[in-house]
Amino acid sequence: MKTLKYIFDRTMAFFGILFLWPVLLIVAMLIKIHMPGPVLFVQQRVGKGGKLFACHKFRSMTLSHNGSSVSVAGESRITPLGAKLRHYKLDELPELWDVLIGNMSFVGPRPDVPGYADKLEGEDRIVLSLRPGITGPATLKYRNEEDLLATVSDPIKYNDEVIYPDKVRINRYYAEHYSFTKDIQMIFCTILGKHMIYNNEII
Repeated sequence: MKTLKYIFDRTMAFFGILFLWPVLLIVAMLIKIHMPGPVLFVQQRVGKGGKLFACHKFRSMTLSHNGSSVSVAGESRITPLGAKLRHYKLDELPELWDVLIGNMSFVGPRPDVPGYADKLEGEDRIVLSLRPGITGPATLKYRNEEDLLATVSDPIKYNDEVIYPDKVRINRYYAEHYSFTKDIQMIFCTILGKHMIYNNEII
């Protein structure tokens, strides 16, 4: 199964870039016009085995922001164009390159900044046996995470004490009960904006 996943990831990433290059080009041009500065946001994230890798996304924030790893809907550091890119997940498209070169997978835990996944302990470290994913069960469950964080008084505390531990729980289950069929289902749910049943809960 893992070999099938690896082949699927590389093949689909190649064809994804091949067919979506016009969209990539248009988004890059819009960013260049409306958001002076670099088109891509490149940041070190924690990958498989706890190794750091350069994760690529379209830039959705101003160049001068506080650097917090927790994003909240409506905050000023996210530009109007960036908000649209994030809403339709277009900011994630450059991650197809990360999948193609083997740093990421289509499905898996979201790649965390240092200070989260690399601090996992005990049985939770099984999450680090996985390549980070563009989507995944935790991503689907918290697809509206930024809107959720906008409703609480302390977003960072709520993320660290409620959302992140729940993501670890979900990603542990994914690692321990891997299914290629579920991967395909999660990809379609991500594209179509649908929900699915996973481990007896709606995500």
